[in-house]
Amino acid sequence: MITSGRFSFGMGDRFAHQGHAQLSAVFEAARLGIEITPVWNKSFREHQIIHTDPATVRDEADDAVRTAGWQGAYFTDADHITISSVDLFIDSSDFFTLDVADFIGQTVGNEDMAIFAAAHAELVGTLEIPGIDRPLKITEEALRRAADRYLLAVRKAGALYRHIEEKKGAGNFVTEVSMDETDLPQSPQELLIILAAIADEGIPAQTIAPKFTGRFNKGVDYVGSLEQFEQEFADDIAILSYASEKFGLPANIKLSVHSGSDKFSIYPIINRILAASGAGLHLKTAGTTWLEELIGLAESGEAGAALVKEIYRSSFNRYDELTGPYAAVIDIDTGLLPDPDEFDRWSGPRIISAVRHDLSNPDYSPHIRQLLHVGYKTAAEMGSRFTDALAANQAVIGKNVRENLLERHIKPLFRLEKGV
Repeated sequence: MITSGRFSFGMGDRFAHQGHAQLSAVFEAARLGIEITPVWNKSFREHQIIHTDPATVRDEADDAVRTAGWQGAYFTDADHITISSVDLFIDSSDFFTLDVADFIGQTVGNEDMAIFAAAHAELVGTLEIPGIDRPLKITEEALRRAADRYLLAVRKAGALYRHIEEKKGAGNFVTEVSMDETDLPQSPQELLIILAAIADEGIPAQTIAPKFTGRFNKGVDYVGSLEQFEQEFADDIAILSYASEKFGLPANIKLSVHSGSDKFSIYPIINRILAASGAGLHLKTAGTTWLEELIGLAESGEAGAALVKEIYRSSFNRYDELTGPYAAVIDIDTGLLPDPDEFDRWSGPRIISAVRHDLSNPDYSPHIRQLLHVGYKTAAEMGSRFTDALAANQAVIGKNVRENLLERHIKPLFRLEKGV
């Protein structure tokens, strides 16, 4: 079975222009002793908006790897696919994120729920989980309740996995199960029950993306209790280790953090727990690279800054259209968005100060940053006018992309204490 290693990093790239810059960050990390597997990811929704196809992601990854001489493993992720979209990714992807969030909360019926509960009666009672400093209690009612909420979703994931396996063959791709795009976080007990159901379905899940407490808004920092996140993350790490042995799931199963880019306040927590536990991690970024492209354009000169201003104006004027699909993962105060006429008067450095995620800069605006994050459709509509600008200014853009991934993401997350 192919694996993504202990640490893997999902590097989103809306316009498939930054593969070389992204991989250079991974190369430099390797030179520093940080071993991570690059995974290029792009969702079906993003392909639809930009009018691209999954083969472009594979082409970008292959070209970057071939040109740079990368010798390690790498993957392209069919991100958040469903049974209706999966076939578009079969030929070009070898990492599949199974998105079954739409089925969470839909019941399987009393009979199936009872059969599952009987099959896992050993989970009822008080459990001692290594790594969790308190006993976990699961009542039969709680077991049935979790089965009622999650069992249908896991069964849909099983059907989706088997469809991919039939096409690609067992062991030829990495499987991730996504449970994060739902309204309620999963408790450690619920995660354990979900993993039992995943094992029952025969899904060799190497990563699972649970829903954590707090907000994981696109492209900005985590919002929530750091203490609660630390407890949940540590508990989930312990649950994965326990479930791997108990249910026969892959020994390398690891947590996946979605919308993980720029969650700077939780990176030290994650780093500390990874170092102490020896666990692995997969973290997905996406729009952070697109935003670094805008920063690079603003830095490149008046023509590049003018493009950013045009994108901002269009995004501002089409606010409802562009933010609608992302309403659950953005938090924009429209009263703090400058009028496009005002934004037009800003210099390149002023734009950079507003967009670059630097909390120490008084001009930084998470509201502008989030609006531009979801405004990539307006750039796509520019066609070659935008992509030609990316190519013409690749030196400055690539530098921003590389430094953003390496300095703000990879090092804080994956540079562990020596010897760990």
